[in-house]
This record gives sequence, C-alpha cells and structure tokens, in this order.
Amino acid sequence: MIDIEFIHPHTVNEIRNRLLAWFAQYQRPLPWRTTYRPYHVWIAEIMGQQTQMERVAMYFLRWIEQFPDLAAVAAAPEQKILKAWEGLGYYTRARNIHRTALHLVDNGAMDIPADYQQLLALPGIGPYTAAAILSIAFNQPYPLLDANVERVFSRLADIDSPLKKASTKKQLTAMADTLLDRDQPRQFNQALMELGALICTPKRPACISCPLQVYCRAYQADTVAYRPLPIARDKKTDILMACGVLYKEDRIFIQQRLPDDIWGGLWEFPGGQLKESETPLHGALREIHEETGWLLERLDVLATVTHYYTRYRVTLHGFYGTLHPSCPEPILTAASQYAWVPLNQLHQYPFPAGHRQLVHILCS
Repeated sequence: MIDIEFIHPHTVNEIRNRLLAWFAQYQRPLPWRTTYRPYHVWIAEIMGQQTQMERVAMYFLRWIEQFPDLAAVAAAPEQKILKAWEGLGYYTRARNIHRTALHLVDNGAMDIPADYQQLLALPGIGPYTAAAILSIAFNQPYPLLDANVERVFSRLADIDSPLKKASTKKQLTAMADTLLDRDQPRQFNQALMELGALICTPKRPACISCPLQVYCRAYQADTVAYRPLPIARDKKTDILMACGVLYKEDRIFIQQRLPDDIWGGLWEFPGGQLKESETPLHGALREIHEETGWLLERLDVLATVTHYYTRYRVTLHGFYGTLHPSCPEPILTAASQYAWVPLNQLHQYPFPAGHRQLVHILCS
C-alpha cells in the first residue's frame, strides 16, 4: 500500500503553487497551446499516443495546415488522411480521426463535444483521452495519469511497487485526484506532464531544477534512480521480409493493402515475410508470384532497411526488376487495387515505414 497521507492540505497547495509557477515560466511553446481549441487539443492528444512531443508538434502544424477544422477532416478522402499521418505509425489512429470527424459533421457538430460520455462514444477516444480533452481544451477538473505523471508520482511518493499493479494504480489515481487544482485543471495537468517530460525524466532527471524537490520522498531517500521500479522488457522479435520494386517501361508497380490488414489502405511494393531458411531473393520472387501471378527470373539488390516497432524489428530486403511491356496485368491476392506510378509521383502515396525508406532511396 502506498502512503499518500504525507500530502497534507497545506502541502497540496504548496505543490500546486510551485508547479504552476514553474510551468508558467518553463512550458514549451507547443502550437495547440496558443488557443486550446478543442479540435486542436484532440488532434494533439491522438498524435501524442506512442509519439514523442517534438515529432507531434511538427506533424500537428502540417496537419492543421491541410485540415484546419473538423469539417476539413470529414471532407478529405481517406488516402489524404493517411498520407498526412505517414511517419507517425499506428494508422488506426488516423482512421479513427477520420471516422470521428465524419460522425460529428454528419450530426451537425462543428467541434469536439465537451461531454465525457459523448467523447467515449467516439472512435479512438478512451477514458484517458476523453479526460485529457476535457481538462486541456475545456478546463474541466479531470485528473490525468499518463506515463510522465506516473513517473513523477512514483518518485514524489517513493513508490516501491510495480506501477501496473492494480492496487498501485488505485493509489496513483487517488494521488492525481488529491493533487488536482480544480480551479486551474488545464494548467495543472499540463504542468505535471511537462515536469515529467522536461525535469523528472526516465534517465538522469534534473532533480536540482525540480520545483517539487523539497517534497520528493525518493530524492530524500536517494532512490530516484530506482523509481519507478524497472520492468523486464521483452526482447524484440525479428521479422525478415523481402519485396520487389517492379518497373514496366517508365512506371513502377504498387499495390494497396487490404482494408482489414495491418497497415490497411497503405500502398506497398509486392512482397512479404520470408519462410524459414529462405533467402531474401527467393522470398521476394515467391511473394511476387503469389501476390501478382508474375513469375520473374531475375531481381537485383536495391537496399536493405530496418524499422522498429514496439515489439518487433523488421528487416526489409528490397530488390528491383523489369517487367516486359507485354506482361499481363496482375492477379491480386493480397491487395485491393494496384497502380502504375512514375518515380517522381511515388511520394504522393502513403507507404508503411520500411517501404517508405525504399521510396526515399529510389528518389534520392
């Protein structure tokens, strides 16, 4: 059981005041903080899932330039949405944004609703995201617990139990609720998250600059480096893949992944996962034949690229080859449609990360 009784009412006010004063001076000039428009906050929150804030800010500005409001998202074709999201990964997030915009606009809404239950009913919005939107966009008193805040709390209270443990989660929730400044929830919640991002970092935290150092039990006990308790991390699974960049005259063949497939709706070069003991070249030739019906005799090496996901390390062997001008059209078995695209237009299509690296190599 975590002892949070040390947070007396006087201490609570001191923590709030110190944190808010620090945030007022040191907060990052993130673009959605200029207006706190609900639409802006929603996009930033969805982008911020599994993505570092510096990248979020860059993609956010590009997104808002293309889709300045909810209606613009609803009016856009899915391919344009996916292209704007390209590089952020977890493309289901982008599709849920599109689905949410279509639903809200079809029902006459001009912006994101300010109601918790209405938010939970929207695609891609769970309890944390709903609370974050209400707190940051609408200044409603909802406590927030993200990874940054959990780390701050684990050190502030010197928690010596796993953060994922149910009883620990219950106490963290109580701590967030106790500390929340209900008069300034927008600023307070952001201040907590900002403290975790800039000061109370996972490695080498800047304790000497922390406004809450005087109240930090881990600092007093010299256990900061051990909080939160480290968790055993699973090794990344290696996945070996191969694909072929196929030319016919001056155009390149690409195919669109099936809607319900991983990376559904994105475009790719034909290929797939290698079988056990299969060489990359033979794997590429086999996959091309299985996915298009084309039986090629030769492919040349283009490049090998590696991309990391949460649990996987994907190595993609890229090859290139030439099709005869009279070759038949493909018989698709793993795609919804195909296109023959000039090299200088490949960048207009959204690709998964590994294939996008090959596009960059082709165009450089």
